[in-house]
Amino acid sequence: MKTVVIGPGGKLYLTDGHHTLTSFYELADGGANLHVRLRVLGNLSGMGQPQFWDTMQQNGWTYLKDADGDAITPKQLPSSVGLDNFEDDRLRSLLYFGRDIGYTAGSVPFQEFYWADWVRDSGVVDLTGWERDDSASYLDAIEQLTRAQTALPKDAVIAGGHTAGELGALDAWNDGKAASSGEFAKLSKPYEDAKPGKLAYALEFKQLNGLVGSTVR
Repeated sequence: MKTVVIGPGGKLYLTDGHHTLTSFYELADGGANLHVRLRVLGNLSGMGQPQFWDTMQQNGWTYLKDADGDAITPKQLPSSVGLDNFEDDRLRSLLYFGRDIGYTAGSVPFQEFYWADWVRDSGVVDLTGWERDDSASYLDAIEQLTRAQTALPKDAVIAGGHTAGELGALDAWNDGKAASSGEFAKLSKPYEDAKPGKLAYALEFKQLNGLVGSTVR
């Protein structure tokens, strides 16, 4: 289940599920009044704002950086879900497609953002030739990223004090399967296939909606 923390005044703060709840928010029969079930990580409603945000950071329940990895303050965080409140984050998008190829999602809040910090800071993955509207180039970037993830020692510190093991790095690339099988093969299937991969769906959506040149989210 997607997770929240109850903050001062009873206000809910999402720690996971921003994309899912945005999808619900943007649906024609969705919106701000759509009822969903969420799992409460903590009730901090009795705290003042300074203590609340200190506790959020201590518990890893907030991520105070923007899409370029620059530090922000709590006041700069979006106050609501919805596409108008999203920033394009190319590394977050890239990591989404690397799920179950280089790492398993769901280990800690903001997991993929910590991995994105590692990509920015380590220089291990060369993305200079990455063409985000080209399927072959995108798949190559995903393969580079995920192979680098699985090559890491499990105790290697990635970002935010979290190790590769804590951030879900797999023991072997593509869970030990060849590129022609497993999750990477599923992802690689073109839009023309009977069962296209999720990358193909995303790129086709961009093409049909005039979004070429923007980040796949």
